[in-house]
Amino acid sequence: MVASMTDEDIWRLNRGGHDPHKVYAAYAAAAAHRGQPTVILAKTVKGYGMGGSGEGQNITHSQKKMADESLLAFRDRFRIPLDDKAVLACDFYHPGEDSREVIYLKERRSALGGSLPARRDDAPIHPLPDLSIFKSQLEASGDREVSTTMGFVRLLTALTRDKSLGRYVVPIVPDESRTFGMEGMFRQLGIYAPEGQLYIPEDADQLMYYREDIKGQVLQEGITESGAMSSWIAAATAYSNHGIAMIPFYIFYSMFGLQRVGDLAWAAGDQQARGFLVGGTAGRTTLAGEGLQHQDGHSLLMASSIPNCVAYDPTFNYELAVIVHDGLRRMFVEKENIFYYITVMNENYVHPALPEGVESGILEGMYRLIAAPKSRKTAPRVQLLGSGTILRESIAAAKMLEDDFGVLSDVWSVTSYNELARKARETVRWNRLHPESEPQSNFVTEQLVDTEGPVIAASDYNQAYADQIREFVPRRYTVLGTDGYGRSGTREQLRRFFEVDRRHIALAALTALADDNALPRSTLSEAIARYSLDPEKPNPARA
Repeated sequence: MVASMTDEDIWRLNRGGHDPHKVYAAYAAAAAHRGQPTVILAKTVKGYGMGGSGEGQNITHSQKKMADESLLAFRDRFRIPLDDKAVLACDFYHPGEDSREVIYLKERRSALGGSLPARRDDAPIHPLPDLSIFKSQLEASGDREVSTTMGFVRLLTALTRDKSLGRYVVPIVPDESRTFGMEGMFRQLGIYAPEGQLYIPEDADQLMYYREDIKGQVLQEGITESGAMSSWIAAATAYSNHGIAMIPFYIFYSMFGLQRVGDLAWAAGDQQARGFLVGGTAGRTTLAGEGLQHQDGHSLLMASSIPNCVAYDPTFNYELAVIVHDGLRRMFVEKENIFYYITVMNENYVHPALPEGVESGILEGMYRLIAAPKSRKTAPRVQLLGSGTILRESIAAAKMLEDDFGVLSDVWSVTSYNELARKARETVRWNRLHPESEPQSNFVTEQLVDTEGPVIAASDYNQAYADQIREFVPRRYTVLGTDGYGRSGTREQLRRFFEVDRRHIALAALTALADDNALPRSTLSEAIARYSLDPEKPNPARA
């Protein structure tokens, strides 16, 4: 085979993947072949062209730089027209915009549709309906006890019925449609099935049966969170990839969301996805009886690690409505490259109507829900911060403090510690970089600076969640959270176990007042006895 070749010919032989003649020949053969795909196996050497510094030696990716002689050898080997000084400075070589090579590359790139990667953002803007589209959720629920999950389903239903937005809404569920009360959408919208309904479902005789349809709008993915998340990403990036701004809502058990598909959530942020992720049955203590497998106390912290993920933990349906409406504005009118993570719960309780003037506070992350009377000027005072369903424990603790110890409380609804912390850190950065300008203030400090007493935060999540704003709280700050693994039990048992119930919130408030010398320490022993608290109880974070 090589008898006719000179020594010089043999030395010129190259591995197939590095031989332009062989690569061209293989590509030409593949392009000419019809009827089936062609696989080209190209043998190459890792580090090709690096010379003694790395060619065939970079098996662990630990080779980070080349020696000077290897750089010069690389230059000579590939005939790069740079002098020694430029090579040793690691300058890049550009043949010039008018060179044959650059002209050819640009012509081919243009013929293929333009430069890549490229991000189109010319999708038409959807007309945004007024907040009144969610009218039923802005009003009080009266005597009816409902959950924020039920409120979310009603919001979603209202959007799907809107003449402007409805056809662009993409409801996505992995498995739990009926758990979330979404079966009404089976009849209204249908479950997307590319081949239609191929069987008779066992509930076919029911009003809201499992209806599959070629024109279905609900994506019912089965038990595959990664598949459902991938569908959500496809819809959430359709504004750029297809020029159509879809509005995806993916609802899932919150424990099986960011924890299970965290890498896909990070990829969604990287791809500048726009849409809503909804963590159902959220919180460590709201899903009673399910144990540690289902009880989520950290998804909001995971959301905080994704720079363009805006996360909220609302308590009331009017908060949820305001948040979703503003999310629609930011993502699909203003075209911000963000996506939302919103927690919803399955605990039923009475919901009040939207108070006047709290919309901006809901979106910023906190607002005062209950103001203590100012008439009793000598009474000790505390600030109780609650979020999610634990806000209701803070409200109950405020009553206990007043009835049992004469302590007055302002109660704050904190919808997002993540947003409060992010925006406060922005002011810190701005002030650091503008030392001679008037310092900016942050929202947390602005809200609390003129109030009285220590600040007690309680949430259904790890203490680190509420602890994010510590440096911006102007006085003593105590955080209660649900660190540790979940437990099977009732909500009341779980909250007592994790020490985020009304009794422990009240004790934390009294302790902070005693530490501030506003109450005698004997009050604490009295409270422990009155509320039947066990001082020797194991720490739930380690139990």
